[in-house]
Amino acid sequence: AETLLALGTIKAWLVHGGDGTDEISIAAPTRVAAVEHGAVREFILHPEDAGLPYHPFEKIMGGSPAENAAAFRALLDGAQGAYRDAVLLNSAAALVVADRATSLREGVEIARSSIDSGAARAKLQTLARITRG
Repeated sequence: AETLLALGTIKAWLVHGGDGTDEISIAAPTRVAAVEHGAVREFILHPEDAGLPYHPFEKIMGGSPAENAAAFRALLDGAQGAYRDAVLLNSAAALVVADRATSLREGVEIARSSIDSGAARAKLQTLARITRG
């Protein structure tokens, strides 16, 4: 975080999930080093900070590429549970860092709306078309 600050980064979050993941964890507290307002601020983030429950780590463990793709399609189709909550939590943080949401709870609502409205699926389909050439 100090290096990013020295390089002129305006806003960023570096995160380390308490479960050993390199993302905001839905299964454990997450350490955050936030670069913002010309300084580094460190804090612990919990899923409840975003209005989400904790879930057992086993509920979000990935599988084969085909299994992961199926889980992602189910998420976009409205499946509820740990996987969706993990996506909502990390999306909310990205929205806060990008100044598109003022809080994690607001970010969760924006992300939830994007998934439930089909907007997230439409963006993914557009990205897939573009990257296929």
